[in-house]
Amino acid sequence: MSVWDDVVGQPAAVAELGAAAADPAAMTHAWLFTGPPGAGRSNAARAFAAALQCPYGGCGECSACRTTLAGTHSDVREINPEGLSIKVDEMRALVQLAARRPATGRWQIVIISDADRLTEGASNALLKAIEEPAPETVWLLCAPSDHPEDVPVTIRSRCRPVHLRSPAVEAVASVLRERDGIPAEQAEWAASVCGGHVGRARRLARDPQARSRRETILGVPTHLRRLGDAFSHADALIRSAEAEAEEIRSSRDDVEKEELAVAMGAGGTGKGAATAARSAKAAERDLEKRQKSRATRTQRDALDRALVDLAGFYRDTIVAASGAEVPLSNPDRDREIRTAAAEWGPESSLRRLEAVLACRDALEQNVKPRIAVEAMMTALHRG
Repeated sequence: MSVWDDVVGQPAAVAELGAAAADPAAMTHAWLFTGPPGAGRSNAARAFAAALQCPYGGCGECSACRTTLAGTHSDVREINPEGLSIKVDEMRALVQLAARRPATGRWQIVIISDADRLTEGASNALLKAIEEPAPETVWLLCAPSDHPEDVPVTIRSRCRPVHLRSPAVEAVASVLRERDGIPAEQAEWAASVCGGHVGRARRLARDPQARSRRETILGVPTHLRRLGDAFSHADALIRSAEAEAEEIRSSRDDVEKEELAVAMGAGGTGKGAATAARSAKAAERDLEKRQKSRATRTQRDALDRALVDLAGFYRDTIVAASGAEVPLSNPDRDREIRTAAAEWGPESSLRRLEAVLACRDALEQNVKPRIAVEAMMTALHRG
C-alpha cells in the first residue's frame, strides 16, 4: 500500500510530488493542483500531505499516513466547502490556525479542495498568508485551472503548479476491477463513459439510480420533437435535481440540528439557561443558513452533472458529423449519436453544445435554475 494509490493515472505528478516530499530543498510553502473534474486534485493533495507528514516519505502504513488519509491528523486541515463559496471570515479563522506550530507532525498543512470558490475577501486573506508564510505551514490549493476566473493571478504566481490530466480509460477500469472488486465488464463500461472521472465511474458501476439518471438525460436530445417537450424535459430535470438535493438534505439536516441542540444544552434549567437559549437560537439560525446554502449547491451540482452528460452527447455528434477518428464520450450510444449527427449536421450540433455550455455559465452566475434550463431546452429544440 502507498499513499499514492488513489492518485489514478498521474505518474508524472506522483513522481514530482514524491521527490518534493523526500527532498526539503525541493519544497515550497504553497502548491496549486489543477486539472479537469475527476482527475483527482483533492486525492493528489491529500496523498502529498500524507507524504510530507510521513517520516518515510509516504509509506502508507504509519500513523501519520493513515490519519492524514483518513482526515483525522491533528496538523492537516482539509476545507471542503459545502455552500456556494468560501467566505472571508472562514478564511481568516483558517489563516490563524495555519500559523500555529505543528502539534505532532512535521508540517502544518491546509488543503483547500475548491479554491475557485473563494470570495474576493477570502482570496485577499489567503494572499496575505501566502505572501508571509509561517515557516512550517504548507498550503495545498485545488482548482479546475489556473485561469484568473478560478484562481487570482496574485495567488497563482506564489504557488508551485501541479497539473493533472484526465486518467486513461484503462487506468480507471483497472482501479474499479482491482481495488473496488467490480466485475470486469461493468468496470470497463463505467470507465469508458465516465469522461475520465474516477468518482463518477464508481457511481455508475455501483449505483443503479446513477445509471438510470444518465439514461434519462442522454435520451433528451433525440426526444425534443415539439416545443412542449422542451418544457416537460426541463421540468423533469429540475425535479430530479431537487429530489437528489432533498435526499441529501433530509439525511443530514435533522441530525445536525439535534447535535447542535445537545451541544447548546437544550432543555437545561437554572441560572444562565435564558442566555444559553438565546445563544442556541443564534447558532440554529446560522446552521439553517449554512444548510440552505448547501442545499442550493447540491442542487446545482446535480444539474451540472446532467449538463455534462448532455454536453458529451452533443460533442459526440460533432465528432461523428466531422468524421474525426477519436473516441466517443458515450460509446454505448453510438447508433443514436450517428443518427443525430446525420440529421443535424456539425453546425446545428455545435449550436446545441453551446446552449448547454451557456446554461452551465448561467447557473454559475446565479440565474434561477428553472429559467436557465428552460432556455437551454428551447435552444436545443430549435437547433
